[in-house]
Amino acid sequence: MGAQERERKVYRPLRRAGLEVIPDAVPDGVMPFVGAYGREDVAGYFSHPYETPRLVERLNEDWYELAVSTGLFDHRREFLVMLPQGTRAHAASLRHMHEGCRTMPPALWTRVRLLERWDIMGRGAGSAFLGVRAGHPGFGMMALDSSVYVICSTGERGVDVVAVAHPYRSAEVLRHLEWLAGWDSAYEHPEFGRRIAAWLAGRREPATADTGAPAVAPGAG
Repeated sequence: MGAQERERKVYRPLRRAGLEVIPDAVPDGVMPFVGAYGREDVAGYFSHPYETPRLVERLNEDWYELAVSTGLFDHRREFLVMLPQGTRAHAASLRHMHEGCRTMPPALWTRVRLLERWDIMGRGAGSAFLGVRAGHPGFGMMALDSSVYVICSTGERGVDVVAVAHPYRSAEVLRHLEWLAGWDSAYEHPEFGRRIAAWLAGRREPATADTGAPAVAPGAG
């Protein structure tokens, strides 16, 4: 897929949700994936059932509070979001995963900046890349220095969001990555395992970044 198509199909919908994509700016050494964690790694958590009044607004407020309190943003309100290499939507990813698709392309970190007006859980989820539809989000986010990982999942009854502190230090996270790197499965894209193995081989704790809290209050535009 060309740059213009990616701009039109992926970056523009994200910008309408309040995320400005910064292409080709992922810091070196960022861990490629977090798929498991221990209870002791959890730095914050919230959950809302679908029948919660003002669901999207509540999800946005709690996501922002969790992001600020755990240091997801740097002083420019920049962080990483896991996005597909192509234009595969979140719903398609879930469908391929459940169907055991053998050609599912890997997702990669993309650097983004949170704009003054944003709506992660509404328009972001509705963009098809941060969820299934408004109020049904699903995404992975990482601080630029890998100090915190935030995962949002849409379940049968509601939305769960978990912040994992210092995932690169977590024994459970590292154990799962080692298992993935050595898992010879045709269901995974081979590049996925190679990226994980390369990161594990050269693993070092990233330098601490300046993660001063942003001054702008949350707002859904």
